[in-house]
Amino acid sequence: MALGPRLDLRQTQSLVMTPQLQQAIKLLAASNLEIETFIAEALEANPLLDTAAPAADEPERGEIEVPLGEDASADELMLRGGGEGDAPLDLASVDRDWDTGDGEAPNARDAEWGAAASGSGGDFDEMPDWEQLRAAEVTLAEHLEAQIGAVAPDARLAFIARHIIGLLDDAGYLATPLDEVADDLGVEPDEAEAALALVQSLDPSGVGARNLAECIAIQAREADRYDPCMAALIGNLELVARGEVERLKRLCRVDDEDFADMLRELRSYNPKPGLAFAPASSGTVVPDILLTANAAGGWDIALNEETLPKLIVNRGYFLELDAGASDKASQGWLKEKLADAHWLIRALDQRQKTILKTAAEIVKQQDGFFRRGVSELRPLTLREIAEKIEMHESTVSRVTSNKYLACARGTFELKYFFTSGVGRVGEGADGEGASSEAIKARIKALIDAEDAKKVLSDQQLADMLKTEGFDLARRTVAKYREAIGVGSSAERRRAKKLAGLR
Repeated sequence: MALGPRLDLRQTQSLVMTPQLQQAIKLLAASNLEIETFIAEALEANPLLDTAAPAADEPERGEIEVPLGEDASADELMLRGGGEGDAPLDLASVDRDWDTGDGEAPNARDAEWGAAASGSGGDFDEMPDWEQLRAAEVTLAEHLEAQIGAVAPDARLAFIARHIIGLLDDAGYLATPLDEVADDLGVEPDEAEAALALVQSLDPSGVGARNLAECIAIQAREADRYDPCMAALIGNLELVARGEVERLKRLCRVDDEDFADMLRELRSYNPKPGLAFAPASSGTVVPDILLTANAAGGWDIALNEETLPKLIVNRGYFLELDAGASDKASQGWLKEKLADAHWLIRALDQRQKTILKTAAEIVKQQDGFFRRGVSELRPLTLREIAEKIEMHESTVSRVTSNKYLACARGTFELKYFFTSGVGRVGEGADGEGASSEAIKARIKALIDAEDAKKVLSDQQLADMLKTEGFDLARRTVAKYREAIGVGSSAERRRAKKLAGLR
């Protein structure tokens, strides 16, 4: 067979990801706040796009109703609401003032202090109003710098102290070694020490500490309680965390009564004095979806309009530009901007409908959770939702990413409602099982109700759950217990022993 060039015709099929399709996929996975930023950029780039408030007599849209006890498909639920209207991004007004708290993950310092203070059972009336403190308008640095002028003996020491204040973390701790501070400023180490002592004398007591023990010691000195016995207790916080009471009493050379008094004093100190001045907005989650119960016994689902302005095409401005576009280049640019504006409005409208459709099916599947709590959270997968709403599983995954639903029980990420299942055994087993979150809640309830003198082991917890119809191994119980932040039986026994010394 001779070799040579030739022309052939072949038919092939391929999926081409156009730039617009790629952008639509990104929009689907973005949260409402990210969409708000995207819309702001689009308004700046496209002169034909504009925002407008809905007319007073315009019907509310972007809201659907999930009826009670009716086996309706997601499409039928969509048709009952106004989400299928022609006017895109025209949603019912909602209140965005929802907050789940800061959700801050504890660090090593948190864990150490938490173990030391676990089981304290202090009076909540004596605790500071953290929400009010976090709402303070002044920052920790501003609060400390306002005090420097009144206590600093000279301008040089005040300058070093202000530099140290700038290095403090949100909790009020100094993580930078003091010799590095001295080297950076070109000052003597004793001057840096004096400036640090100046910072540590400011309010709130305990700021400027380099570790937890120093923070507590500063507060003890301020309260005039830093005697040799208290110094020994503060110097052995790791023993306090492990609950080694007898060893601590020997080291402090005190009896039971004095040790209990010292322990109460220790618990009264603030391990993170700087957090009282943390910004009020830190960790705030703005929900994308709002769920409320309606008078008919069902649920009303609406998108949060506060982060989704209504987009329209400014047709008056388009006609004005079109009248002045005399050359082909200008007309081509105008048509391109008009097409981009229409595409963006349709893409955002479709995103709305997809989110509402998915959220409606999730609410329908997890109806028991919204009515009775986490114990009724059922196992659910992305595939189940995808099959119900007749969409691809990857689409549901994108829709549920970075999206939060606010209801009477709190604000939850949509991913929260997808949990693995634990099989039921014995009489009454329905084959569906319970979600892992429901099991965690049950384990926590059993531990909270345990007798201080008969702390439950993981095997005992597994046996008790089995009598309730949940077939779990001891290792699984231990994994769930650790996931909810509950210590082992030995750790809980020590904590309860410490609590009994109050």
